[in-house]
Amino acid sequence: MGKLTREEAAGRIMVALDYPEAAAAEALLSALQGIPCYMKVGMQLFYTAGPAFVAGLKERGYNVFLDLKMHDIPNTVKGGANSITKLGVDLFNVHAAGGLRMMEAALEGVDAAVSSSGVKPAVIAVTQLTSTSQSVLNDEIGITGPTEDAVIRYARLAKRAGLGGVVASPQEVQMIKAACGSTFKTVTPGIRPAGADVGDQSRIMTPREALMQGTDYMVIGRPITAAADPRSALESIIEELI
Repeated sequence: MGKLTREEAAGRIMVALDYPEAAAAEALLSALQGIPCYMKVGMQLFYTAGPAFVAGLKERGYNVFLDLKMHDIPNTVKGGANSITKLGVDLFNVHAAGGLRMMEAALEGVDAAVSSSGVKPAVIAVTQLTSTSQSVLNDEIGITGPTEDAVIRYARLAKRAGLGGVVASPQEVQMIKAACGSTFKTVTPGIRPAGADVGDQSRIMTPREALMQGTDYMVIGRPITAAADPRSALESIIEELI
């Protein structure tokens, strides 16, 4: 793997704007101004700040990952995907557990909206959450076998549906690439710089380790957003990647 430029490294990082209101997110955006990273908007912020906040990110030139993890009947997901596409986001996700037809319906919703939005977002599928341990998978969710097997099964299903990639642990990136091809994108939460608090994540790696596994994008939240100096924290991670 060749060395990344500073801009390329920044572009691999998706900063998780996991805030309860727009004002806190805006403070972070001000602190990170000029660093060309992706911005991830999840449920908490989207449900309070709404489409207007996403539009503001796009106006400022950010790539946006809208992380709403849609999981519903195919027709509902089709409609949701249509609405999301009209927001002009670059990437959004659905749950692979919704099945093949649901994922195909998401792409149908995208295609139906592209003519009006002008932007065609990539669609990826959640395989297993990085908080899902082996015992949770087997004893609570009720899926037998190793976590890795469940992840690969969902990744293959997502590719079959026509999606462009998956959300998975960095520990599964090489297996996903082997099963689905090197161009099949991986977006990996569970990234924690050395010495950072693990929090509620179970399957984690450092940013450099994840990069060496071949991941395309790494989602990083609290190590940046909860840092005393978020800009320095992000710059430190970028330095680790170049």
